[in-house]
Amino acid sequence: MPLKCLIVDDHEGFLASAAELLSLQGMTIVGCASSADEALRSADSLRPDVTLVDVELGDEDGIELAHRLTDAGTAGDVILISIRTRDELGDLIQDSGAVGFIHKDGLDVAAITNLIG
Repeated sequence: MPLKCLIVDDHEGFLASAAELLSLQGMTIVGCASSADEALRSADSLRPDVTLVDVELGDEDGIELAHRLTDAGTAGDVILISIRTRDELGDLIQDSGAVGFIHKDGLDVAAITNLIG
């Protein structure tokens, strides 16, 4: 059964591209959100298996959103994504409550399933 995925990013072009790419690779995209409030509502109603959260959500903090989503328990496994590198983000990833991090250039279903098992 394909994984159900929610994608959270404030860039509409990236949302569309990521959704298309992951869909073509067999993942079911149940929703896309561009803000923290929208992501929390979507996770609560859609109950995805995995939620991809951009570290930088415009004026909002993706790390804080990852905390909120994991605390709520409705987002499945939370994975942080960014154009920044793992080295740039340092301990923020580990302290976020997310199961891991994927650079946006390496985003694909294999990378996601490797993180969530």
